[in-house]
Amino acid sequence: MAANTEIRTGSPADHSGVQFFEGVEKLLEIWFTSTEDGSDKQRDLRNIPRQKWENLLKIVRCEIISFCQNDQVDAYVLSESSMFVSKRRLILKTCGTTTPLQCLEPLLSLVEQYTGFDEVEDVFYSRKNYKRPELQISPHQAFEEEVALLDTFFEDGEAYCLGSVDTDCWYLYTLNKEKCSQTKSDPDQTLEILMTHLDSEVMSIFTRDVCSSAAEATVKSGIEKLIPNMVIDDFLFEPCGYSMNGVMKSGTPELPEVSIIYPVVIHVCKPTSFEGMLHDNSHNTRARFFLRVV
Repeated sequence: MAANTEIRTGSPADHSGVQFFEGVEKLLEIWFTSTEDGSDKQRDLRNIPRQKWENLLKIVRCEIISFCQNDQVDAYVLSESSMFVSKRRLILKTCGTTTPLQCLEPLLSLVEQYTGFDEVEDVFYSRKNYKRPELQISPHQAFEEEVALLDTFFEDGEAYCLGSVDTDCWYLYTLNKEKCSQTKSDPDQTLEILMTHLDSEVMSIFTRDVCSSAAEATVKSGIEKLIPNMVIDDFLFEPCGYSMNGVMKSGTPELPEVSIIYPVVIHVCKPTSFEGMLHDNSHNTRARFFLRVV
């Protein structure tokens, strides 16, 4: 569920009687590797038990709503956005007043305990600036506070701000590649789109007043046609908001080069966000994917 949203309720969150929901999504992506010699076949983040993920997400202040998978990724629709778990990558994308960075320490312990990975190869933490940062929970009220926490775990991290802090900007924390080990990385491309000021009539599809189910909203909006052969796991919130994960069916004929995943996450309330991930270095594959989405 993405958007800066104001919902009138019987339990006002401020003096105007309007409950505010922060739609800005915090995106945490971590790639793991091992310093030990030997085969990586048995090392897999998906070895972590479901109950352990559920306990971890309690720290983040969200919960699992539904689940789908293919042979390369486990995809979870969360009460606040999504989580993707593949062999050696975790993607956790949450909105509202969630606290994804609070789970770093227990997450790293789980990875070491259950997967055989003992080193972080790369980290990406990013988000747009909030509309109401004072409603966030530490360490998420300020990017400087988030960076300070991340630096306690990753000594080669660097922080960036794209755009003006006085209007719209994008914060990014990642590892300095020149300082990090030169481990051969997997081919990976991500397309992320944030959209605002969308047509209100179209957006009304993602309300319970217009659609009685997530499946109906998926069809009416045309999302089902976005990417062929995608397994869709969708959810329609009360009173408004929509979230969808999609993973590609194995052996998709239209896109044979895409060998791993097409996790697609769409969150709607206003504005809308879309994120698609390709595990492929082919320029033609990327171009076809991007053009289809746009």
